[in-house]
Amino acid sequence: MSYIDGNKEAWEEAFEHRRPNWGDDNHLRLRREPLAFFNGDMKDVLRNIDFNGKTVAQFCCNNGRELLSLMALGANRGVGFDIAENIIAQAKETARKAEIENCAFVACDILEMPASYHHQFDIALFTIGAITWFEDLTLLFEKVSECLKPNGSLLINDFHPMIDMLPLPGEDGFDQDNLNRFAHSYFRKEPWADNNGMGYMSVEYKSKTFTSFSHTMSDIINALSQNGMKTVRLQEYDYDVGITDVYNGKGFPLSFILMAEKG
Repeated sequence: MSYIDGNKEAWEEAFEHRRPNWGDDNHLRLRREPLAFFNGDMKDVLRNIDFNGKTVAQFCCNNGRELLSLMALGANRGVGFDIAENIIAQAKETARKAEIENCAFVACDILEMPASYHHQFDIALFTIGAITWFEDLTLLFEKVSECLKPNGSLLINDFHPMIDMLPLPGEDGFDQDNLNRFAHSYFRKEPWADNNGMGYMSVEYKSKTFTSFSHTMSDIINALSQNGMKTVRLQEYDYDVGITDVYNGKGFPLSFILMAEKG
């Protein structure tokens, strides 16, 4: 079994172990709160992008809540892609409940993207924790580039690669009184294997294996460049976007927003 097939099984299992009502009320937030599922800096970036009449793709869209909230900025059409079929089913249900009709969701392996989606999108999006699920970023961004129209844009908001160097609370090596201690190499090549479920979504259980990968910032930028995408904006932030706030404001880059444009 490939690591991608294994991750598909792990994600679908995690959704089956989701906490009661997880994601069921997303349509209510979509109706009352603009850009409900983005942090403040990402909201500022999104509001300065012209979405009017544009076609938008989100890769690794999870349950669709972010893409659905973007539609309020005037996009003509949105398509979300994710490997987990049951999570995509919730995305479709959320769209129905929120009465957002110009947004579709597709369950598929992004690395096997159907050719029918080539050159279809003005803007593509990856959000928090997405690109870590791919071993080869050059191959991933090749697929993204194929889906973008000429002069299309890619926006990434994610954990900073440096965060993988820091021990998290509960891990060996974590010391609350010495937060300047690193536990892992920035250049780690070995995959990460996790059998503890998906904490933000699920109750605690012994799960199938989630396999993820560390990438340096140069890995990201070089893989974009090799696929004809020029980095036009890179902003780093000293706060985490979903794991822990223990390192916030301590001088470490913990998250970033990157925009690239296809030539």
